[in-house]
Amino acid sequence: MEFTYFNALQIRMARPTDQMQEINRFYEEGLGLKRVAAFQDHDGYDGVMYGLPGTEVHLEFTSHKSGSPCPDPGRDQLLVFYIPNAAQLKETADRLVKMGYLQVEPENSYWTEKGVTIEDPDKWRIVLMNTEGLG
Repeated sequence: MEFTYFNALQIRMARPTDQMQEINRFYEEGLGLKRVAAFQDHDGYDGVMYGLPGTEVHLEFTSHKSGSPCPDPGRDQLLVFYIPNAAQLKETADRLVKMGYLQVEPENSYWTEKGVTIEDPDKWRIVLMNTEGLG
C-alpha cells in the first residue's frame, strides 16, 4: 500500500486551562516563549498562542468563561524543548525555579541525563533537553 503524505503549513497544539494568568507567566516570562497572538471572548473563550522562533509551531492555551479545567496529565506526557546551548538551558531552568516551578523526577530516566523536567501550573511536564553532542 502506498501512502500519500500531506504538507502542513503549521501545527498548533491547544489545551484548556483554568489558570491562564499563571500559564502566561510560566510560558512567557519563565520559559521565554514569544506570544504570537491572543484573543478575548470569542464565543466565551479567551486564548493565547506562543510560537517557537523561526517556526510555525505554536502552543495555544484557552479558557472558557464557564470553566476550562485541564485534564489530569500522565507523568510521561511531555512537551520537550531541544536547546542547543547548555548555558541557556541552565539559565532558563534556574529562572523557572526562582519563579517557584521546581524540577521534578521524570517518569522515563532517558530525560534525566541531559534534560531538566519541570511541571507547569496545570501539572503538565516540560523537558528542557540539551542537544550538544546529540546527532
